[in-house]
Amino acid sequence: MIRIHFTADDFGRVRFARRPSPVPESHAALMTLGAPHGDPLLGRWRSRLLRGLPGAVEPLADLAPGGAAPDFLDVLGDTLDEGIALIRAARPESVRAGIERVYARRPAPPWIRALHGGDAGAWRTLDRAQRAAYESVLAPVWSVVQDLHRAEFTRHALAVAERGLGAALADLAPGSRLRDGVWEWPVPGVPGVREVRLGGRGLILRPTFHWRRGPLVQDPPDRPVALAYPAGRGLPPVPGGDGAPDEPLAGVLGRTRLALLRSLDEARTTTGLARRIGVSDATVSAHASALRAAGLLTTTRTGRSVHHARTPLAELLLAGGAAGG
Repeated sequence: MIRIHFTADDFGRVRFARRPSPVPESHAALMTLGAPHGDPLLGRWRSRLLRGLPGAVEPLADLAPGGAAPDFLDVLGDTLDEGIALIRAARPESVRAGIERVYARRPAPPWIRALHGGDAGAWRTLDRAQRAAYESVLAPVWSVVQDLHRAEFTRHALAVAERGLGAALADLAPGSRLRDGVWEWPVPGVPGVREVRLGGRGLILRPTFHWRRGPLVQDPPDRPVALAYPAGRGLPPVPGGDGAPDEPLAGVLGRTRLALLRSLDEARTTTGLARRIGVSDATVSAHASALRAAGLLTTTRTGRSVHHARTPLAELLLAGGAAGG
């Protein structure tokens, strides 16, 4: 069980994440991928991801050998670049303490020992692994995750407005309840009780659509507590909603460029695209330049705003890919 203790101030500091965070959602997907399960409905999802998972992702498994990752990986961030930057900005003592906790009773791989020592090459290895995980696991479904997040945000907001915060919190998990300032959340199969004291820091609620085994709590000492709870339809999202990824187009364009094109169902600014597909403005600009050179995207400037739109060739390409999937 998890017991989250609220002060009077904390009730006024509960907020819902504005948008999904690529790094923790990617970690949730990888944990689900590696967790033992008997659900046959997950089999196809796992098989598809395992077939396409690049070797560059493997270091992330080294960081969570027993399914428990170091605390310094517990970051949010609206884009992939922001999340990776937050990890890199972790205090050296936090990195060392996290690694020592995970590897307290087992030998650490050489690159993990190098990361413990602050080696720049080890940090580059972790950076490549984070980006490869996003590209292979999340980029094909990121627009789906964003749509699911907006729907969950709306559902929660209506529950708060109609029945109050206590009832809305209890709705997030079967069997949970808010009583005497303590939110109690049963976690089947997990022994003991974890006590989390907000102490006026507040609470960030973040739905996750790739995790099903109970809440994931980030409890940094100097920031709001973040709680990721399983949401959605019970299965990880799949591209197009039918489980058939558009691999030919992804192989030609790359997953991020394909996600960018798919997000242009209407003209969008560079910043709007960055938020929608979970990357930085600079990354969008670089990919937009390549797509523009290929005749798949047009860019127009109005004052200080830059808007991108698909070309008829891109529309034809996407329609053909959907028909072929």
